[in-house]
Amino acid sequence: MNRPLGRLLASVAHAAGLTPNQVTLISAAFTFTGIALLTVVPPSIGLGVIVWLLLAIGYAWDSADGQVARLRGGGSLVGEWLDHIVDSAKLVSLHIAVAIGAYRFFEPLEIEWLLVPLVFTIVATVTFFGMILNDLLRARIGAPQAAQSGGSSPLRAILGIPTDYGTWCFMFVLWGWASGFMVVYTLLALAAVLYLAAALVVWFRKMKALETHP
Repeated sequence: MNRPLGRLLASVAHAAGLTPNQVTLISAAFTFTGIALLTVVPPSIGLGVIVWLLLAIGYAWDSADGQVARLRGGGSLVGEWLDHIVDSAKLVSLHIAVAIGAYRFFEPLEIEWLLVPLVFTIVATVTFFGMILNDLLRARIGAPQAAQSGGSSPLRAILGIPTDYGTWCFMFVLWGWASGFMVVYTLLALAAVLYLAAALVVWFRKMKALETHP
C-alpha cells in the first residue's frame, strides 16, 4: 500500500514545491518519532497503533521521494545517498528500539529473548546491504539491475511478506500485548533469517555467473 499512498504524497509534495531531499527528511521525522516512542513510553494498545501509523506514514513518504525526483526530471546522487543513509539507519534503529523497549517495559522478560532483536538487526542490515551491493556490482560491469533482469516474481513477493518492512510496521499494533508481540516478532525474525539464508545462496550463484559476463 505504500506505493499508491506514496504517489498521492508525491503529488502533494510536488505541488507544494518540496524537493526529494525534503521529502526524505519528512519520512525520517515520522519514522524516527515512532522508533523513539518505543524506547521512552510504556507499551499500550494505543501506543502500538500510534507507532504503526508513524512508521507506515514514514514508509509512504519514503516511497514518495523517488517519485518526486522523477516529477522534477530525475534524481541526484546526493538524493540517493541520503535516502539510503536514512533507510539503513531506520533498519538498525527499529530493532534496537525493540530491544530497549522490551528490556525497560516487558515484565516478566527472559533476558535471553533480547537476542532476538539483536539477531534481527544483523539480518536486516546484511539483507539491505546485500541488495545494495548486488546492484552496485552489477552496475560496475554493466549488467542489468535485479529488477531489470526479472529479479522479482509473484511467488517471491509472497514469500517476502514476512520480511517486508510494511509487515514489520503493522506488527507494532501488538506492542501493548507483550507476549503476543514477542511471539509474532520472533516468528518474523525467524522468517527473515531463512529468507536471508536462501537469498545469500541465490546471490552468490548470480555473482559467480556475472564473473563470465561479457
